[in-house]
Amino acid sequence: MNQHATPQAAIKAEEHWTKKGSDVDLFLFEKYVGTPTDEKGTILFVHGSSMASQPTFDLHVPGRPDSSVMEWFAKQGYDTWCVDMEGYGRSTKTRDITSNIADGADDLKAASDYIMSLRGNGPFFMYGISSGALRAAAFAERHPERVRRLALDAFVWTGEGAPTLEERKKKLPQFQAMKRRPIDRAFVHSIFNRDHPGTADHATVEAFADAILALDDSMPTGTYVDMCSRLPLTDPAKLTMPTLIMRGEYDGIAAFDDLAKFFAALPNPDKQFTVMKGISHASFQQKNYMMCYHILRSFFEQPEPIYRGE
Repeated sequence: MNQHATPQAAIKAEEHWTKKGSDVDLFLFEKYVGTPTDEKGTILFVHGSSMASQPTFDLHVPGRPDSSVMEWFAKQGYDTWCVDMEGYGRSTKTRDITSNIADGADDLKAASDYIMSLRGNGPFFMYGISSGALRAAAFAERHPERVRRLALDAFVWTGEGAPTLEERKKKLPQFQAMKRRPIDRAFVHSIFNRDHPGTADHATVEAFADAILALDDSMPTGTYVDMCSRLPLTDPAKLTMPTLIMRGEYDGIAAFDDLAKFFAALPNPDKQFTVMKGISHASFQQKNYMMCYHILRSFFEQPEPIYRGE
């Protein structure tokens, strides 16, 4: 090591718990470098239908540098957070609900209340993937003052032209008849094989499966039912903050034409639509994951416009 080089500050991790109402415990996880200030910004990551938050955003794979997106952004100076939705991971799983998109927006309200109270941080940069993007959008509609910039990855609006959802709809009666659906290693593999096999390497898929299955052997059905029978769930006209739409080239849920229409209806001219080459659905677990980091950081760090029109 060069004797004049500055050593990398240690990444700190903290576990947190907060209440939603009187009987629901939500687990939150935080990573930062130095002190958890809001000087650079606070990112709240929102997970999807079939895994809790830490497997998605704090995955560690030997030989895969910066596999944890939370750690990578923490090293850039951000205070990074994720939260297990009710019914997932380390949060409460005992209530008789399906943990749908609206429930997830409630979870994000409770999580943001806690972060603002503890750290004094906000408004937040928000990133949501798949049904997590729907949750983040629902939260942003309800609480636009809490969202500084919104990134929606693997998002779906009406569902038109989404072959993965068309296949999933065939099982809709089954999902509607249960509160939770079982998952196993084969199911996790299917996430990476259904659209375009080869976009993720074997070691990452296996590490992802290990992390998911260490926390859950079943998942709530609410988001599946919502995405198969209740779309659209988001009104683009109500997303008034700067918004980024991220779509993997091979994603079978986020249909291009559907998202293009959604993008056109977003009212804030500070908006971006990017297609990520060589990526299918689970962006941070793909071979091209560093592309996602770059796109997201560029959007979060875009300078504010000096000239804003008449």
